[in-house]
Amino acid sequence: MLRLGVNIDHVATIRNARGTPWPDPVRAALLAQQAGADGITAHLREDRRHISDRDIERLAQEIRLPLNLEMAATPEMQRIALRHRPHAICLVPERREERTTEGGLDVAANRAFLADFIAPLREAGARVSLFIGHEPAQIEAAAEIGAAVVELHTGAYCDLDTEGRLAERDAELAALARGAALADELGLEVHAGHGLTFDTVGPIAALPQLRELNIGHFLIAESVFTGLAAAIGEMRARMKAARP
Repeated sequence: MLRLGVNIDHVATIRNARGTPWPDPVRAALLAQQAGADGITAHLREDRRHISDRDIERLAQEIRLPLNLEMAATPEMQRIALRHRPHAICLVPERREERTTEGGLDVAANRAFLADFIAPLREAGARVSLFIGHEPAQIEAAAEIGAAVVELHTGAYCDLDTEGRLAERDAELAALARGAALADELGLEVHAGHGLTFDTVGPIAALPQLRELNIGHFLIAESVFTGLAAAIGEMRARMKAARP
């Protein structure tokens, strides 16, 4: 079964826009849990632009689902992860000037650093995932340094679809399919995410090697109109329909 992880970052984005306690991202996580999500994802950024330290503390205490903590590979984040010991830790690249995560980690160029960084996280029992592009060199490096999971960046595929650049979109999808197959051959569990919508999720969900999709911004946006449970239900239905 293809799992759905629900990213609640942008509930916190709305909250922080007014500096009030509302809407509460932990309440959104509990609603996602009731609606059938398989996990909760939250990205604790260096600048705390959405999820806060207190949010992570509460999520670790209050939800029953596995918590996937997205974070940059910094000493501060490593300390936080070791303190809370989430089920999974997904390392992502992070730049303060970006609006959202713009690409994957360059694992190939940072093998030694990342191998040393993830070692204590693995020893603490976390499943370490690396958010990467579909390039073979990045996938091979992720396997070499001992990651358990790779999450393939689907943002370019989704952007090309939105822009109507269909030939380029199809080429990007083919590259993602090759990347998923290679990662699976190397013994990595394969996840995917970033930018997925009702319209773009089907071809990604159909990739047979995938075990989990992590989707956030679109689900939170859609929930403004339909409610979070309905948005999650529709996404799950489309994921299920994509697989035989």
